[in-house]
Amino acid sequence: MIWKTAWKNVWRNKVRSLVVIISVTIGIFGGVFAVAVMNGAIQQRVDAALNEEISHIHINNPSFRDNYDIRLFLPDADSIEALCRQIPGIEAVTQRVILTGMANSARKSTGVQIVGIDPDREKQVFGLHRRTMEGTGDFFETESRYNLAFIGHALAKDLNIVRYLIDQSTIDRLKDRGLPEETAEKLIPFIGFRFSGEKDFNNEMKQCLSLNEQTSYGRLIKEEAWTFRERSRMTLTFLDANQMQTGAVFRIAGIYDVKNNAFESGQVFVRNEDLRRLTGLTGHQVHQMVIRIADLDRTDEISGLLSQKLPGLEVMNWKEIQPDLAMMTGLVQQFYLVFMIIILAALAFGIVNTMLMVVLERTRELGMLAAIGMNKKRVFSMIMLESVFLSLVGGVVGMIFSRILILMTARNGINFSNYEEGFEAMGYSSHIYPVISTGFFIMVTILIILTGILSAVYPALKALKLDPAEALRTE
Repeated sequence: MIWKTAWKNVWRNKVRSLVVIISVTIGIFGGVFAVAVMNGAIQQRVDAALNEEISHIHINNPSFRDNYDIRLFLPDADSIEALCRQIPGIEAVTQRVILTGMANSARKSTGVQIVGIDPDREKQVFGLHRRTMEGTGDFFETESRYNLAFIGHALAKDLNIVRYLIDQSTIDRLKDRGLPEETAEKLIPFIGFRFSGEKDFNNEMKQCLSLNEQTSYGRLIKEEAWTFRERSRMTLTFLDANQMQTGAVFRIAGIYDVKNNAFESGQVFVRNEDLRRLTGLTGHQVHQMVIRIADLDRTDEISGLLSQKLPGLEVMNWKEIQPDLAMMTGLVQQFYLVFMIIILAALAFGIVNTMLMVVLERTRELGMLAAIGMNKKRVFSMIMLESVFLSLVGGVVGMIFSRILILMTARNGINFSNYEEGFEAMGYSSHIYPVISTGFFIMVTILIILTGILSAVYPALKALKLDPAEALRTE
């Protein structure tokens, strides 16, 4: 009876109730969708790190990461790999030779980490080969008599290996893709000019294009002007096994793009045999073993088991390799909880105000109910239920709308291309696919009910303090 009465009371003043419900709907909708976008970005970052950058577990010489000394090998690497493959849950293992050195082009040079790999085994552990940019080559699939290097897009731009060229065919392609004739005419003076780097290209485009044109078509123009000469050359220099400086010319096998500037500019991949030949290392000398496991939830278990079996070596799981990423994934649920509590706390003030108005407007009615025998507990429950209904209806509608929008945007993602450079500088993709778990909706539902209950406490207590006789005399 109390439930039915409370539900009817909610709709006695439809306009006021709808205002509160719509406010709660908008607040919950915005909060849940914002959380889904943030959660999607973080999940994509974790997936990218595990699938393309670090994988799940590393095994090194305990002192190797201190200075990356070429002489700090893994002892009897083949036996260690055989041991790893015997442990259930380990999906793939690959061995690496790792050096620090310099990458040089005709115009620029920069420090890099040179990683010697077996391309076939690397594909079993990492998905980096799938991030090869179209038109730049491949992941060591094409045979060559040259030393080959697989480099990041950011490094290619730093070394001016990637350039920008505008010619008539570039302008024609831009027109086909919707570039206005007026904007295309501004590019004609640059026909035949090859820009040495991205910075020079951006500066020239800022000079000739209006701000609106840069915003609307700048990315498109850069995309069409982007050029790369297949099998471009670069030089890698490093220390050999005798601590003597050496190096060689490498041809670019391909360029990868993982939307993480720090990784792209610092990691150069070459074949193990090329690196061993140049440094004088033997076929059994490796610096690192990288392990991929089938179930991410077993990371701590498997890394702990390997630490026990390999007491003289450094065994690190991905949480220890990138503690900032692990901390983010660990704190993210707490952050989302706080975020939603703040939103609901703000909405609670509106509900409190509404319920106070309800109590004041129905002073005579509440007094009559008390006079005919309704006890304080039932009065308190009725007002409490009205508040819960208001918040719950708005919350459920808000979650339904947010769920629909999440499903719609999760298919094609949300492209924040205007902020691409900022995203990539932090290691995140600017194309985000919102995602959220069912458990989060359950948590939000519980919070909404608690908000309704807490919002009704003060108005309900005020109603209980009414004197029935005096309340009946109220006009």
